[in-house]
Amino acid sequence: MQVAELTMPAALRVGDVVLADASELLTDTDRRQRASLELLRQASIEAGLLAEDDPAPEAGVISEAAAEAIDQYLLQQLRVPEPDEAACRRHHAAHAAQYAIGERVQARHILFAVTPGVDVQALRLRAEQALLEVRADPNRFGETARQLSNCPSSAQGGDLGWLNAPDCAPEFAKELFGQTEGTANVGVLPRLVHSRFGLHVVEVLARDPGQAQAYEAVSEAVAQSLRQQAWITALRQTMRVLASRWEVQGVDLDAADSPLVQ
Repeated sequence: MQVAELTMPAALRVGDVVLADASELLTDTDRRQRASLELLRQASIEAGLLAEDDPAPEAGVISEAAAEAIDQYLLQQLRVPEPDEAACRRHHAAHAAQYAIGERVQARHILFAVTPGVDVQALRLRAEQALLEVRADPNRFGETARQLSNCPSSAQGGDLGWLNAPDCAPEFAKELFGQTEGTANVGVLPRLVHSRFGLHVVEVLARDPGQAQAYEAVSEAVAQSLRQQAWITALRQTMRVLASRWEVQGVDLDAADSPLVQ
């Protein structure tokens, strides 16, 4: 089973700047974000937008001047085309569920919480094993949640009740809501869900698709979604160029949809 979040044994480095040593436990997402910010910081220095003596990041935190310079650099470098109406209508037709009102999901989960000092790799392996077990026998989900979950819902077998998207962390909601017909699973989701709280084994018990909206009612939201997709594509292209100029060690920047937007 392929899982996106892994700890990496190597030190994290961009050019001559070490961003994390081999002993520091970070998720792949944290490593991608640190490396991407450092690439952009170094590019901003080269472009004359940031002083050469700007301090290297400490624990992933860049200076205020670096943050402002990176914003300016991206404004200069990223070219995002305005989506036309035909593209917007095609997107809406293919992703109508994303723009429905009142979509609800009844779900339960098993949370493997990421807390300070936890061995993330060992935690991931336990979560993977639990996922395999409950996919093989979904009737064991409630019992497994009571035994393993770090969420208070474990007392109810992991039951979260009926959820709307605003009830959830955005990265959690992304996996449950606005799905296409092919991905709107009912049952145990086939992969771990990653959120700011940790790793989740999730079972969708029921779905209420809500009320579909005509294109005219959501046209601006559709256009904004396409702008965001275009921005992410442009960002990825820029990051590839930068990664070819400053060597990146300790993480694969192409392993996620975007190095900075999760």
